[in-house]
Amino acid sequence: MSGPLGIPLALLTDSYKTCHPFLYPDAERMVAYGEFRCAFDQDPKDHRIVFYGIRHIIETIVARQWTEEDVERADAFFHTHNAGHTAFPFPKDLFLKFVKENQGHFPVRIEALPEGTICYPHTPVYQISTSGEYAQLATYLETILTMVWYPSTVATLSRRARDLIEKAYKATVDEKDYGSLESRLHDFGFRACTSVEQSVIGGAAHLLNFHGTDTLSAAYHVQFHLNEGRPIGTSIPATEHSVMMSYPTEREAILRVVEKFGTGAFACVLDSYDYARALSEVLPSIATEKLSKGGFMVMRPDSGDPVETVLMALRACEKVFGVDVNDKGYKVTRGCGVIQGDGVTYQTLGRILDAVREAGFAANNVAFGMGGGLLQRVNRDTMSFATKLSQITHKDGTTRAMMKTPKSDTDKISLPGEFYVLRDTDERIVVYPKQSDETTPEGNLLRVVYDHGPQGQWDTFDVARARVAREWARAPPLHHPVSDALKLKIASVLEAQAQLRA
Repeated sequence: MSGPLGIPLALLTDSYKTCHPFLYPDAERMVAYGEFRCAFDQDPKDHRIVFYGIRHIIETIVARQWTEEDVERADAFFHTHNAGHTAFPFPKDLFLKFVKENQGHFPVRIEALPEGTICYPHTPVYQISTSGEYAQLATYLETILTMVWYPSTVATLSRRARDLIEKAYKATVDEKDYGSLESRLHDFGFRACTSVEQSVIGGAAHLLNFHGTDTLSAAYHVQFHLNEGRPIGTSIPATEHSVMMSYPTEREAILRVVEKFGTGAFACVLDSYDYARALSEVLPSIATEKLSKGGFMVMRPDSGDPVETVLMALRACEKVFGVDVNDKGYKVTRGCGVIQGDGVTYQTLGRILDAVREAGFAANNVAFGMGGGLLQRVNRDTMSFATKLSQITHKDGTTRAMMKTPKSDTDKISLPGEFYVLRDTDERIVVYPKQSDETTPEGNLLRVVYDHGPQGQWDTFDVARARVAREWARAPPLHHPVSDALKLKIASVLEAQAQLRA
């Protein structure tokens, strides 16, 4: 079976990876691992990271069975891939061997943290090991596995946004109304994505933290593929500018929405022509019809200063529909609210929440839609993800741990050896070095997710969501996960490498 878009599975890596089996020393066993090297946007005050997305990579790519046809098609490609359209090195015979002997399953063992685990920079989130004649394939899957950076980064950004909103809720919202927090950050990012697959991967990562989404691809995937049919993602009927402009007046457009969906929650975009006029003149003109239906109307500005447009909507809601004052002394608009979906980032979200509180309104009056800022405005460098070889056992039986230690960039230093990950008495993640003859201790968080073939069952999405919520609440914002034992190993390896270079 070929990979996505009909690409042979052997080509789902970087060009230079295919020559590395010829370049590595003869080995009996090799180990590599993946880690985030810094916190989200290098925030010095909060190093927590949500690890998520390894299941998708294993199920859709790694667990696919290679065929002889895959290898032959890749070989045909590599015959013209080198400079000058000459043959590029490609371990065809090695690949044909595992196709025949291992039913086409790639011959590696992969361990990973459970989906939704809260970790920190320099925590091995997955570990790859290979042995025997396949030892030199330890980093062949690096390109694909490294892509876990994307859903993990989206999930971390979404969780950080939830922190801002929760803080505002605790300050301004009555506890009986906390249930609405699940819908406060809405995924508007489908059209900002580069592909349907990206919308699924990133959109699912957001749903670890909130229910609100218009990215139907992700909502469906989570419900029926990851969560045994149980729903997660929700939305409400809403207009767009094309709907509003298809009527002679905005009043007529809004009345149509009220007629069709006015008994429930619905949203109207109000800046197709003149946002201030829509609030001051059009909104009062439809108040009677809206009130007769008894539903909840959400005002959506889509241009202008994000802080000011939200405050304008809240003031208009107060004037037209009135407010109640909650137990914490903040105003809650009656049967209406606002969603800001333009220009929302982690930074602007915080500014809007501060301004809403300062204006005397409770945070549950406002929801947020984040599109490109949620699913697209991140990259691998946002949390500096990398996969590195960390240990090799040579044919003579000697084992050597290794580290990348660039003098010009100490942020790119990697960890040496093989690892296991435990929790300390305070339930904080701690990374330990594993000795070659050591039995993996009970409680190791690095669980086998692939071992020369698919392994067992995955947690449901509900379980992953609960894990994120539980562990994020318990995890301190700052923590260094490297154990004293691993620090000693690092010092020993650095000394040995220095002597070799002397």
